Amino acid sequence: MGDWHLLGRLLDKVQSHSTVVGKVWLTVLFVFRILVLNTAADRVWGDEQSDFICNTQQPGCKNVCYDLAFPISYVRFWVLQIIAVATPKLLYLGYVLHVIHAEKKKRMKKEIEFDGQDYKLPKYTKSNGKISIRGRLLRSYIFHLVAQILLESLFIAGQYLLYGLRLETQYVCVRFPCPNKVDCFLSRPTEKYVIIWFMLVTALISLALCLLEFFYMLFKATKECVSRRQDYTVTPVTPPLKAYKSHEEILQNCANLDLEMQGRKTASGGAVNEVAKNAENKKIGQVYI
Repeated sequence: MGDWHLLGRLLDKVQSHSTVVGKVWLTVLFVFRILVLNTAADRVWGDEQSDFICNTQQPGCKNVCYDLAFPISYVRFWVLQIIAVATPKLLYLGYVLHVIHAEKKKRMKKEIEFDGQDYKLPKYTKSNGKISIRGRLLRSYIFHLVAQILLESLFIAGQYLLYGLRLETQYVCVRFPCPNKVDCFLSRPTEKYVIIWFMLVTALISLALCLLEFFYMLFKATKECVSRRQDYTVTPVTPPLKAYKSHEEILQNCANLDLEMQGRKTASGGAVNEVAKNAENKKIGQVYI
């Protein structure tokens, strides 16, 4: 069994940039999958091939029967599964580290000049150093959850197709170079059967947590989009939304824009009328807000 310390350190960094559900998923991965696989499952399945007994002395028969019963070792299959479902998290961590590095560079200058206008840069890092999951980070978080859901589902389906849901205590093998039907027996089948179901249920729980986090982040993205539309304010640089065709709307809109640009308040009705007359004299045809 390989060393999991490197993967554990990397995933521990992801935990500080995840949601509450994501932290629960990482806890399940560490405690109920990696820890159980490293301590219990590896020892239970460590003798699977050496104690796979067949009632024949034909050279090579035992090996081909074992390959027929277990196309891939359960332990190696679970190792591949854990590495595969953790890969999207690691890719997301790499993207977060890239964003933090870019934010540190842009922290020296809070504004940049773009086409003659000064726009504030979007910030993802809070004052305490943590990442605010929004914007591009929110979309990348959703994408990595989709990849996790697909990989977890594929491995669960693969385990069912390769081994099924039962662990037989006796395997009947009819395969070359076996001369006839050969009975093979597995050591400690009940203990191994319990470990199989434990790992399968843990994978299903991890899949459910990924789905729950996906819908939560999808709801958060929708809420963020709605709040941006509600906070939309009219400014001189606001992109056009609709055209005002009536003459009264043109005058009123021009007056409001002129007052906003000059920093004056619209408390006096005479000032509004004066600005409106100036706008009419300038023959403004159509104004957009």
